[in-house]
Amino acid sequence: MTRTRAFAVLAVLATAATALVGQPAAATSAAAGPPPSSMASMGDSITRGFNACGFYFDCTSRSFSTGGDAGVNSHYLRIRAKNSAIDGRNHNQGESGARADDLPAQATATLARRPEYVTILIGANDACTSSEAAMTPVATFRGHVDTALATLKRGLPDARVAVISIPDIKRLWEVGRTSATARAAWSLFGICQSMLANPTSTSAADNARRDRVRQRVVDFNAQLAQACAAYGPNCDFDDNAVFRYPFTFGQVSGWDYFHPNAAGQTALAQVSYAAGFNW
Repeated sequence: MTRTRAFAVLAVLATAATALVGQPAAATSAAAGPPPSSMASMGDSITRGFNACGFYFDCTSRSFSTGGDAGVNSHYLRIRAKNSAIDGRNHNQGESGARADDLPAQATATLARRPEYVTILIGANDACTSSEAAMTPVATFRGHVDTALATLKRGLPDARVAVISIPDIKRLWEVGRTSATARAAWSLFGICQSMLANPTSTSAADNARRDRVRQRVVDFNAQLAQACAAYGPNCDFDDNAVFRYPFTFGQVSGWDYFHPNAAGQTALAQVSYAAGFNW
């Protein structure tokens, strides 16, 4: 698959292997002042709402971040309930298939929107690749994130930035591996083969591969946390709330068994917003 056509972005079926039950407590964060009057989102197909309202197209109205669908109740709608000035000032700069190396260009495009609030969810495609060997090295991932954040800080020094953890993509394998239709879709479309190849195998080699891919996500999330901390008080990391959240098979698109459907986007909006700024 080409990167722009990759389904590689739902790893939003997430939870830590040791936390499969219950929703995590929201992370605490310092008060961020009044709610913003404009916002933008950066990221991949999760942010674009890919497959959330139909097969193989972006559905930005159901984006957890900037969408306007009342059922999803995105960050944008939650903020609009507190500050009507944000109405219509919700810009989705994400790109389906994006990896961390696409983030600096998204940051540059975001500057033109002059948002007071920015969400960033990136990295699933850096781990969900055609093979384990194709995953992005951790240091390379961090470099792209730092470049993007530096661009935002220079151009939007007063904006608040919410960095959201990458979902635990091993959860996708855990909840979908017993479904014949999910396995068929993963194979047919070559979805996240670093994790989802040989989904019914219980061999030591396949189990070890899945654990290594999951560890790469853990390492990426650690870099996101560190990069956000280095940014300063205007940046908030979700303390792995999304990574820990136990998404279910019913929150996955029935078209590709990979991206979040409307229910998945709704859960992502709730979890990530609760773990963010206290507007």
